Amino acid sequence: MGYSVNGAELETDKEGYLLEPDYSEEVVQVIAEAEGIKLTDAHWEVINYLRDEYKENGHTPNFRNMLKGFGEIREGVDSKYLYDLFPLGPAKQAAKVAGLPQPLGKGGY
Repeated sequence: MGYSVNGAELETDKEGYLLEPDYSEEVVQVIAEAEGIKLTDAHWEVINYLRDEYKENGHTPNFRNMLKGFGEIREGVDSKYLYDLFPLGPAKQAAKVAGLPQPLGKGGY
């Protein structure tokens, strides 16, 4: 499985995560559509947060740390809020939609 973005084929693993990060908006649009997600500003906030975390740490946080970290930059965030945006699991599905490689195992950081 791969994604076709602007005529280029992007390689993915068997679960649809990009093998190499791609920070373009077009990639987010294509993957979100494939995931059945209609993007809003709230989605973009989470996507940009995860992209920043990936750039800084080389990986994305597990759900618990994502909830804590994102909650520090946006008030009123709880697990329901994140699951409403990314119903298949905010830490994993949001990373996929953000154009990032598959998150680390259960431990994360």
